[in-house]
Amino acid sequence: MNRAAASAITALPDLFESETQALERVRQALASPTADAAMYRESLVEIMLHFERLMRETRRLIGRSDRAEREMNVLNLQLGALARQLEYRATHDALTGVLNRGAIIDKSCETLKGEGAVMIVLDIDFFKRINDDYGHPAGDGVIKGIVQCLREIVGELGVVGRVGGEEFTVLMPAGTLEQGKALAEGMRAAIAAHGFGEPVNRQVTASFGVSANPPGTPFDLAYGAADEALYRAKRAGRNRVEWA
Repeated sequence: MNRAAASAITALPDLFESETQALERVRQALASPTADAAMYRESLVEIMLHFERLMRETRRLIGRSDRAEREMNVLNLQLGALARQLEYRATHDALTGVLNRGAIIDKSCETLKGEGAVMIVLDIDFFKRINDDYGHPAGDGVIKGIVQCLREIVGELGVVGRVGGEEFTVLMPAGTLEQGKALAEGMRAAIAAHGFGEPVNRQVTASFGVSANPPGTPFDLAYGAADEALYRAKRAGRNRVEWA
């Protein structure tokens, strides 16, 4: 320790200077052969007064510490909630609440690497016409209706993600091609039967492509196969399911 640091420490005020002095006077009284009862009483009263002051200060500090701890706990809860909100917003589509593009790709890569998965890609048929005819707010309403259908059919069987404006991916872990085809057909039928209210007030359909992928399949290969099947469904008249 250098001299400047030592001097700074030495210069710090002694918070218990008065108590130290009172204790020293008590020691002197005890050590004095001529001390009488009055001196002992005076020393005892002084020590008692200092002790009471220290108790008051200790209670006050404990109260402040308790309040600070409660406030810190509240702040920790708020920070935890904020972190969860930020994580949700970073991984979910703001309009629909399903996984966003980055999150569904990450989930797909992880699942394909481990247990394999069925990948289903779908695209809303003639969606540009809906936006052109009724406006983007109506188009947003259609997208929300589509997601409602997807969630009702997929349930716990898989995960839904929005990869583009009117494009979605459904991931079905460890599924077979037949299971994927049945799930895609269920979603297709649900969308075709869904009632889209004003101002659209007409049937909306979607086309589907399905690929079944064993463990270790790269994402690009799995998605590319399903996407190719989707375009076959588009070329074949839309509102249908095709598979790789």
